[in-house]
Amino acid sequence: MEYDNSILAVGSIAFDDIETPNGNKKNVLGGSATYFSIAASLFSNVKIVGVVGNDFPQYAWDLFDEKNINVQNVQVQQGNTFHWGGRYSDNYSSRETLFTNLGVFDSFMPTIKAADLNSRFLFLGNILPDLQLNVISKIKSYELIITDTMNLWIDISKKQLSNVISKTDVLLLNDEEALQYTEKKELDAAASQLHREGPKTVIIKLGSRGAYLSMPDFYSFIPAFKINKVIDPTGAGDSFAGGFIGHLALSSKINFLEAVIVGSAIASFTVEGFGVEGLLKSSSSSLQKRIDYIKNEMDI
Repeated sequence: MEYDNSILAVGSIAFDDIETPNGNKKNVLGGSATYFSIAASLFSNVKIVGVVGNDFPQYAWDLFDEKNINVQNVQVQQGNTFHWGGRYSDNYSSRETLFTNLGVFDSFMPTIKAADLNSRFLFLGNILPDLQLNVISKIKSYELIITDTMNLWIDISKKQLSNVISKTDVLLLNDEEALQYTEKKELDAAASQLHREGPKTVIIKLGSRGAYLSMPDFYSFIPAFKINKVIDPTGAGDSFAGGFIGHLALSSKINFLEAVIVGSAIASFTVEGFGVEGLLKSSSSSLQKRIDYIKNEMDI
């Protein structure tokens, strides 16, 4: 079976209550699948897999429709949509979870239409590894499986996460998670171990410092676009992934370095507003300026 040139993304769709040094906001549309799909939709056709409650508002459905995001694999169940609350420290160096109300996400089991099981790219957002494995087992044909994860799954589900990583082509995680998972002290050593476990490409996100791209025969540090005022970092990593995979979908020839640069540029918009506000203000011209800035910093 041949794959089609689309992106299938599995993740959470949620509402967030966010407290930051630059203001607070409640019931902000969020979730990994939301940030990812809006970023990726700038480049490619995106199909998302997730679940919402019957409280999910029409304006959110309209936003997905406006961005041509396919929601046919999003379940609507009786109950409440996943709702999370978090507070950032004064310098944004840490984040405290105030509450987590899983709602219908607590019993989520992905269902995917047969016609969507042969997408070129499969993105597994940072959901429970068992759910990631469930989706991998259903996929019929693909070029790349790209996986994101988080420290919670390293803490409570490391064995299942290791199984996911072994089936992953491109692994995304932040620096703290890379060191925690591998029990290494240096990023290059952590990346080397992750390569041995399966992924040929490892991307370690460094927040405001950029990203570290590692492949067996190549590695590079990609700086971030400098932001004058950070409002809300929530979803920046998922937006990075959306820009990264969206750019990959533009061409039949894979260029991971270029894609990481694009992902870094896209993520910079996300932190400039609450929820998806900053992301929605991006345009092709403003994105290109940020891509050019990063390339200039890298002297390429």
